[in-house]
Amino acid sequence: MSKRKKVENLAHQPSQSEKGLIAGRVGLIGAVVIGVSCIAPSYTLTSGLGPTISEVGDHVPAILLLGFFPMLLVAFAYRELNNRVPDSGTSFTWATKAFGPWVGWMGGWGLITATILVLSNLAAVAVDFFYILLAQLTGNEAIADLTRNLWVNIPTTIALLAVAAYISYRGLESTEKLQYFLVALQLFTLVLFGGMALWNAYHGKGFDFHPVEADWFNPLTIGDFSTVAAGISLSIFMFWGWDVTLTMNEETKDPEKTPGRAATLTVLVVITVYVLTAVAVVAWAGTGDTGLGAGNPENQESIFAALASPVMGPWAILMSISVLASSFASLQSTMVGPARTLLAMGFYKALPPIFAQISPKFHTPAVATAASAIAAGGFYTVTRIASENALWDTITALGLMICFYYGITAFACVWFFRKEITDSVRGFIFRFLLPLIGGTMLLAMFFVTAFDSIDPSYGSGSSIFGVGTVFVLGMGILLLGAVLMLFTRLRHPAFFRNETLPRTTAEDDEQGEMLTI
Repeated sequence: MSKRKKVENLAHQPSQSEKGLIAGRVGLIGAVVIGVSCIAPSYTLTSGLGPTISEVGDHVPAILLLGFFPMLLVAFAYRELNNRVPDSGTSFTWATKAFGPWVGWMGGWGLITATILVLSNLAAVAVDFFYILLAQLTGNEAIADLTRNLWVNIPTTIALLAVAAYISYRGLESTEKLQYFLVALQLFTLVLFGGMALWNAYHGKGFDFHPVEADWFNPLTIGDFSTVAAGISLSIFMFWGWDVTLTMNEETKDPEKTPGRAATLTVLVVITVYVLTAVAVVAWAGTGDTGLGAGNPENQESIFAALASPVMGPWAILMSISVLASSFASLQSTMVGPARTLLAMGFYKALPPIFAQISPKFHTPAVATAASAIAAGGFYTVTRIASENALWDTITALGLMICFYYGITAFACVWFFRKEITDSVRGFIFRFLLPLIGGTMLLAMFFVTAFDSIDPSYGSGSSIFGVGTVFVLGMGILLLGAVLMLFTRLRHPAFFRNETLPRTTAEDDEQGEMLTI
């Protein structure tokens, strides 16, 4: 081959980040689509809306807005950190730079375990609606009951996880193309459901008609702070996932701006759909705990499984397809986050270097993606065999993990930029004030929810040795992380000696880059 030909071939090869990821793969719209897909509106609403309504009644729109507020403030922190340090490790990398290796490692652990929890729950919902859809298509209602058979349910779940991991392993192009259709289907179906529910409610066809009132949007009339905290913890779960747009920052076009803009657009799209659906459900079904009431515990595992047919009639099959598509799409796109965090932790020697291995063909985190799927499958199998209530308690435990690592990230923004906050009004607002408020709110929710969840009646009402299952899950995961961190410190000490990812400030980072140039 001639020298000229070699140069032309090199010119056409895509650029790579220092970790081996391909840069410029995803644009703004693609990132927003993947972000919405990761949040999975159909799945999240069917899993989280019922428990939230049971906590706060018809004030669910107010709780959603309250949950949205700290998410938006933390999104600003993520944007500022990403603009300065675009790194696939996100919370792990930024918390390490701001507070050192110990806090950084636990921040990364919080992100990874939150994702493993949600992957297991996504798989559970996907399997449920897979068999519900088969029952609707065949007219054989007995098929829907197959999901209760563990010998059918668990293998189906593991198969779905394997397929999702394979698509994620093939790269963000495969992820992005699949998600366009699945996200459009979700949003269309949810808007259709909301419109039909409101129309039927106001035309005498609701189960327990509640006229929409301004008071539903007023958080001051909810009640005590513990109720508000529990509701916000659940609503935070419903918004979680937008930060996947930041974990792709080394693979997006214009990595300093695109991920932050995508995160903001993602949460704005989702809050609009959520409020519409929540208002429609409360207006049509009411908040009672009997029959089709949205507060009925029997409806809380999947609110759409209970309400879709009464509200939508023959169009209910669209909701089954939507929730199945939502669960599977999120199952696949959610793999992106933990895989890239594990990749970064392996790259910086915070975990064994094997996690930094990249697929030579697809330039994706090969080992990290497989590890995420295996961990999710193992956790799902154990919790499903132990207790179905324990599996559904993972939603509340997930809220704990989200508050934990989002709160750490928000404070990392404040501390990382501490030498620059007085340089401009914009810097003071977006790098100090708003992240400080958001981080304080989230960590306050973490401690209040953790304390309340000690009560065995919290969540599903199940307990382990007299202690609430939600508390055992949440604190047990953090304790396991601390043990693994100490073990990693013994085997791979370089990271913990600040050798691979030094603690620094934004100003020091910038000066270091200028000296390098």
